[in-house]
Amino acid sequence: MEVRRRQPIGVELVKRGVVNENDINNALEYQREHPNKKIGEILYIQNACDPTILIEAIGDILGTKGILLGKNTIKIKITDYISIDIAKKNKAIPFEVSQGKIKVCFATTTNSRNMDSIRMLLLNKGLVMESYITFEDDINAIIKSLEGSSMENLSSTGGNTNTITGLVDSIIRTGMERRASDIHIEPLIDKVRVRYRIDGALFTATEIPKEKQNQLIGRLKAISNMHQEKQEAQDGRILLYEDYNIRVSSQPNVNGEKFVLRLLKKDTLVRDIFELGFPYDEATFKKSINKRNSMTIVAAPTGEGKTTSLYSIIDYLNGPEVNITTIEDPVEIRIDGLNQIETDAKASFSSALRTVLRQDPDIILVGEIRDKETGEIAIQAGQTGHYVLSTIHTIDSIEIITRLRKMGISDYDISSTLATCISQRLVRRLCTKCKKKRKFTEEEIKIMEEIGQRYGVEFDLSGDTYDAVGCEHCHQSGYYERIGLFEVLDITDEIKQEIINGKSSIDIRKKALESGYQPLIIDGINKVIQGYTSLQELNRKLIIY
Repeated sequence: MEVRRRQPIGVELVKRGVVNENDINNALEYQREHPNKKIGEILYIQNACDPTILIEAIGDILGTKGILLGKNTIKIKITDYISIDIAKKNKAIPFEVSQGKIKVCFATTTNSRNMDSIRMLLLNKGLVMESYITFEDDINAIIKSLEGSSMENLSSTGGNTNTITGLVDSIIRTGMERRASDIHIEPLIDKVRVRYRIDGALFTATEIPKEKQNQLIGRLKAISNMHQEKQEAQDGRILLYEDYNIRVSSQPNVNGEKFVLRLLKKDTLVRDIFELGFPYDEATFKKSINKRNSMTIVAAPTGEGKTTSLYSIIDYLNGPEVNITTIEDPVEIRIDGLNQIETDAKASFSSALRTVLRQDPDIILVGEIRDKETGEIAIQAGQTGHYVLSTIHTIDSIEIITRLRKMGISDYDISSTLATCISQRLVRRLCTKCKKKRKFTEEEIKIMEEIGQRYGVEFDLSGDTYDAVGCEHCHQSGYYERIGLFEVLDITDEIKQEIINGKSSIDIRKKALESGYQPLIIDGINKVIQGYTSLQELNRKLIIY
């Protein structure tokens, strides 16, 4: 337990008669072998005196309240107020609520950032925090018991976790129940950690004893159709679950083999582009994407919903009078009426695209432009009467032009074919069951007004905003599902000229802003004002303050 003091904690405790000098000497000798342990913790471990008197004395020395934490002390369900991950990260346990106040004990009171983080989290739930200090070993014991409860929850969802087959099934079914997009099964030094990615954020579900690691890996390889004996990166699929295709990736690390399971739900309905959060009206949307002899590219980092947006655009354009062909790796959503091609080691995007051009398509979706060859064929397709949609990895819509240039695509080809650049990010939606209304603070108003002034936009900040709170519906996260932030760059004649003239992305951005282009952050702030997400979540994604 870390403490801040004018004199060593041991000296203070001897002065108060809580322990004697011999106790301190024994503790110092123990500390030489366990340098990460604090004197107060060691005295507690060595049972040098009454633990209640010891922790209360330490609390008094530090100017706070000390409490001996035990199961009888805790009078609330901890996970109703903070998640296991947050408790572990901040070494904090809430233990009692009364009249709008919540008592929380910490392993240290010198880490103000951790304490402020918990204070704000609980304040959003309408509770004022009263801080206490306790022994770190007791906090760790409580967290371990919470993780054990999490394991029991796995059992209740999936069945018998006493067998490896039942355990793996429970992990997967619980992930499905909690809407996880990915399941991470990670060998650590002394255990195996299971985490779920839900709405873009990772949460620890449980930890499995290290001795079960080899059996767990064996079972995952067996159901993923992987080679059991190979200790190298492999890809596989799990087809045991009626409603899901599960892609599996294994990667050896220093503690064993890590597995990531991507949960892809079969027969997923394509979502309307406006339901995803596209900020413009239908007329503007049609103008941006309903074209021929051109190309639309969607840009975003991995996991930010590029493919989902492409599917929504394709679904909007789909009809009996249109021949649409997609080239994907893999096909994630099957749409009736489309000709969907899945690439593999034998058929790359570029080779498949060459074949598709002989199939008389009107619209071609290319999963990703990864290299010059694919880019050039896609450009040629756009120049010969087709409408091409694809994705690319860049930070914003204007940098799509830079990325194509770096691949070796000429400025003439880019300017003549590229019609629309879309960039997007996904932010978590506030849970509608528990979000809490309030007014914007002066600091928040200042941040948003400065951004608005930078881009010539005036925001109406007179309304309400919302804080994330947390409830059973959203598993205490305060968020449920995600919504897209978008920016759209239409390649106007003025911007075409900038590209042909070889102007930099800075010059192109300046010209675009003159033409009404608005960056992602503007749509993000509008989503905050509209109550879809919080300014804190927007900052987590875009770092605006």
